[in-house]
Amino acid sequence: MFSESLIRLKEKNLMREIKNRNSPQGSRILIDGENYINFSSNDYLGLANHPHVIESAQKVIATFGFGSGASRLLCGGSILHDELEKKTAEFKGTESALIFNSGYSANTGIIPAIADEGDVIFSDELNHASIVDGCRLSKAKKIIYRHKDIGHLSELIKKENTARKIVITDSVFSMDGDIAPLKEIYDLCVTLNYSLSTPNFLLYIDDAHGTGVLGSGKGALAHFGIKPEPWIIQMGTFSKALGSFGAFAAGSKSTIEWLLNTARSFIFSTALPSCAAAASIAALEVIEREPDILNKLWSNREQAVHGIIKLGYDIMGSETPITPVRTGTVEEALRISRHLMKNGIFAPAIRPPSVKEPRIRITVTAAHTAEDIESLIKALSL
Repeated sequence: MFSESLIRLKEKNLMREIKNRNSPQGSRILIDGENYINFSSNDYLGLANHPHVIESAQKVIATFGFGSGASRLLCGGSILHDELEKKTAEFKGTESALIFNSGYSANTGIIPAIADEGDVIFSDELNHASIVDGCRLSKAKKIIYRHKDIGHLSELIKKENTARKIVITDSVFSMDGDIAPLKEIYDLCVTLNYSLSTPNFLLYIDDAHGTGVLGSGKGALAHFGIKPEPWIIQMGTFSKALGSFGAFAAGSKSTIEWLLNTARSFIFSTALPSCAAAASIAALEVIEREPDILNKLWSNREQAVHGIIKLGYDIMGSETPITPVRTGTVEEALRISRHLMKNGIFAPAIRPPSVKEPRIRITVTAAHTAEDIESLIKALSL
C-alpha cells in the first residue's frame, strides 16, 4: 500500500531506521555488537543508571509489582504517584502538579484543555511537534510567531481582541539547543495582563529539556529568576535529565484540578507503573543532593562546544548541552554521521521533516569523560 511512498523517501535519503541497543542507556552503548560513545541521548545527567534511581525502582517493583492496571481515576495510581506529584510541585515551586505518561501525551492533553473556542494561541515557530499537535487538537485560533521574536509576538498579540490569550513556547528548543527569551515573554505577559480589565493571559512553557539542566536543575523559570505565577503552566518530563519516564504539569491548584478533570490524555491513559514514579522521585533527590552532576554537565558542554567551534563548525546558536552541527544538506549530514560511527561515535543525522535544515544533533551529558569528548572532536576533524 505504501511502497511507492517508501521508495520516494529512500530516493530523498529521508528513510528512517531503528537501531536497538544491546546495553543500558549511557555514555557508551552497544549496537550490533559494536561499542560506541553515545552523543545522542537526552539523559543529560546520566541518571538512567544512577544507583539510587535503580535501587528505588527495584524496591517498589518488589512491593507494588510492575503494571498499574488502570487509569489514575480508577485504581491505577499508588501512593508513589501522589508523592511524586507533591515532590514535583515543591521542586518547581508551584501549588500542585499532575503526572502524565509522556511529554507528547502531556502537550496533546493539556493544550486542548486550557485553550478553547474563542481563545487564541501564540506559538513559537520552532516549538516541538507535540506542542504543534496539541495546538491542532484545541479549538482555539492558532497564530505562529517568528522564532524567539518578541517584537513579532507583541505585534500579533495586540492585533487580537479575545477573551483569553495563551503564549506557548519551549524553554530549550530540542533540535537547536537555544533558550527561549522567557524573561521578555514574561514581561510582555505581565504588561498585557495588567492592561486588561479582567486579566486572562496564560503562559505555557514546555520545560522538557530545561528541567534538570537549567536553573540548578529546577528549570527555565529558576534560570531566569521568574516566580511561577498562577497564570504560568509548566510542562516537564522525567524522561530526559531525570533518567526516568513520564511527564508532568505544574501550576496553581485550580489549574491542576482543571487538567485532572479535562485533559483527555490523562483521563483515558493507564497510569505509569509505580516503579517509574519511584525512579523519578529518586532522580529529583539526586539533583538536590548532588549539585556537582550539573557542574560536570556544563563543564563537559563547554569543552565540547569549544572544540567543535574551533574546527569551524556552525552550532546554530546553541546555548545548552544540545549542540547541533549544521551540515547544509541531507547527504552531508548522513556522510558525517556514518563517518562518526566508523570512528566509534554514535550521533545520527537529523533530517526533514524533523527539522527544516539537516544537522548532526550532538548531546553532551554529565556521564561523558574528557576523553570521550576529545574522541568526538577528533572524529569531527574528518
